[in-house]
Amino acid sequence: MSTAKLIISAACAISLSACSLPRGAAVNSEVLRESNAPDPSFQVIEVTRNTAPLLAKWPHSGWHGHYHWFAADRAPDSSTLQTGDTVEILVWDNQDNSLLTGQGGQAATIAEQSVSASGQIFLPYIGEVIVRGLTEAAARRHVQEAYDKIQPSVQVQLRAVAGRNNSVDVVSGVGSPGRYPLESRNTQLLSILAQSGGVSPDLRNPLVRLQRGGQTYQTRVNSVLKDASRNVRVRGGDQVIVVEDDRSFNALGATGSQQLVYFEKDRLTVMDALSKTGGLNASRANPKGVLILRDYEPRDLKPGFAGPDQQQVVFTIDLTSADGLFAARQFLVQPGDTLLATESPVNAATTIIGLFGTVIGVSSTVNNL
Repeated sequence: MSTAKLIISAACAISLSACSLPRGAAVNSEVLRESNAPDPSFQVIEVTRNTAPLLAKWPHSGWHGHYHWFAADRAPDSSTLQTGDTVEILVWDNQDNSLLTGQGGQAATIAEQSVSASGQIFLPYIGEVIVRGLTEAAARRHVQEAYDKIQPSVQVQLRAVAGRNNSVDVVSGVGSPGRYPLESRNTQLLSILAQSGGVSPDLRNPLVRLQRGGQTYQTRVNSVLKDASRNVRVRGGDQVIVVEDDRSFNALGATGSQQLVYFEKDRLTVMDALSKTGGLNASRANPKGVLILRDYEPRDLKPGFAGPDQQQVVFTIDLTSADGLFAARQFLVQPGDTLLATESPVNAATTIIGLFGTVIGVSSTVNNL
């Protein structure tokens, strides 16, 4: 076969198979082709500096959009008795025939008892006495005053042991989970975490959740460490749980790495996300075709530009313009998104030219034989 015929045959074969050449990602036009159909199954939105602020108002997907936390406050330092606390009382009396200590006795121990749901404890010869809401010192004086009415010579010692409503349960994600009594009404979250052995170093991007009164609050542990206003005061009955932040997105195509990427901070922009994946592959990626694929719930659909028209939306960003670069710094990636860096169409042409050159080299070798 002549060199010309060999080259023509090879060129035809390469041209016919060009669309099936090995690639690491789809070309932008391939992904968006269906958007031009009469009834496409997804919506395409171009992200620019003008559209980014409007898109920021769209419903969040994958989570509620922010962590629900509250600001730190301050209360009096002393701890107060609460329902469920245990009270130990020792009564001293130097009278020979004391009503409480008996003949020849000097001290009488009143059986331990819990503060009732009504905030009371029972005292022999006195009856029910309210102690809930009092500090340990104030409760001792209150009991002392009650006994002064029937036995002025009595002296009272009182000790309170924190119960469920005056302690905090640290459930998981720490060195030593357990129930920890509150030393004062100003015990803060970091103090409880320290008492419980600290946050487990094995946790990736740990979150701290605080359950209180039927509500759940959560924030990143790092934010509490960095910002004193987030180191909130814990209350009796709180439950503290430390878990991993499992929010993530997928990075595919011509990025530096294809992987499942976890959020390391509250919010990630497209520019942040690209940095996490090593950026675009310089030899393969099409900087005009950075796509973010997102699923919405039916309840999120809204007419006009107030929300998506369809449940599946493809957001496109052109990183070859300043407008697109600024938009990438504004537009937020949501948990569950897929970040796709499409393949440059030049790559296929380069591959064909390379194969074409190989064929020419082979044919020249054949003719020289």
